[in-house]
Amino acid sequence: MISFTLPALGSDMDQGKLLQWRIKPGDRVGRGQVVAVVDTSKAAVDVESWQEGTVFELLVAPGETIPVGAVLATLLEPGETPETAVRTPAARPAAPAAPPSRAAQPAPAAIAAAAAAPSGGRRRVSPAARKLAEEHGIAIDQLPGTGPDGAVTLQDVQHAAEAQLKAAGAPAAGADRHAEMRRAIAAAMSRSKREIPHYYLSEPIPLQHAQAWLADANAGRDISSRLLLAVLQLKAVALALDRHPDINGFYLDGAHRPSAAVHVGVAISLRHGGLIAPAIHDVRQKSLDELMRDLSDLVRRARAGSLRSSEMSDPTITVTNLGDQGVDAVSGVIYPPQVALVGFGRVQERAWASDGALRAMPAVTATLAADHRVSDGHYGALFLAEVRDWLQRPEQL
Repeated sequence: MISFTLPALGSDMDQGKLLQWRIKPGDRVGRGQVVAVVDTSKAAVDVESWQEGTVFELLVAPGETIPVGAVLATLLEPGETPETAVRTPAARPAAPAAPPSRAAQPAPAAIAAAAAAPSGGRRRVSPAARKLAEEHGIAIDQLPGTGPDGAVTLQDVQHAAEAQLKAAGAPAAGADRHAEMRRAIAAAMSRSKREIPHYYLSEPIPLQHAQAWLADANAGRDISSRLLLAVLQLKAVALALDRHPDINGFYLDGAHRPSAAVHVGVAISLRHGGLIAPAIHDVRQKSLDELMRDLSDLVRRARAGSLRSSEMSDPTITVTNLGDQGVDAVSGVIYPPQVALVGFGRVQERAWASDGALRAMPAVTATLAADHRVSDGHYGALFLAEVRDWLQRPEQL
């Protein structure tokens, strides 16, 4: 019997709410398959299975909140059958579904609008809208849609949920989620500053050659496929880790565990406040075009609340870029159990001495926050200098 447990989807997560199962008893599950959707304090996350087997039992009902590490389901191993397997007692009985409140019932006008929607086939509903409707007990088939051809959008469900909560005298769900997110971030960052002996380094990096190379590379591209400086920075960090692997990995159970893979967590600000840092996997092996596509996709899905569990649970180092906020430099706080965070500020013209002459040069300040239990200032300085040197050779990235 294989137990499938709720993974930690980030250092600031200690519990999650099961929104939806994507499997049922009797289904065959493969490695990497999405089996459930879990709501964390920051996003609804598609949870992947890293075991193979046949689904035997689902032990948690949608709507239940469970702690990290709790058994969600069991899988049959090869040779096991439902008749010979021993059933696992559920950690807690599934809570009965609450009857919908009067506020959840659609208004007559809503029913009329829904009835007027196209009847030729199933109504179009975005996945994010369907998840939110299930969470709030909203009958999505009776909800009017404002999207193309009457499609139900996430905004339609949000408006219905807010109206439902307002009628019941409860605070808006968005306000609750924002407060919960701030508490989770505060807990994780407090733990980081309490447990991790940080040291900080910074280095100004000239970008004249990198900007000129980017301009040439983007000259024949449409806007949607143009490369950003951010992908050069991500790739430079990943390549610098080849010679400085101690910066990449985790500190767990009192020991340093370097990672052979480079999964870079990208700090993304969410539209309604808060921060999330999901990973782009195998950055070292990817081309700049692949990284640009991955970065654009990750930002879009993070802000839509549609991420995968592997993206949340396995970043080996984090990069934050606050240059678009107009700041010169950022001194970040490490996301435990990672051991380093790299920051980039804004690009600005600076007085720069080169070849005995003083001239204006576009430059950025790169910073490193690192864990003194794993490395020291000398090692961190060599790593940051390596990042600087890679950004002087963009054609080799």
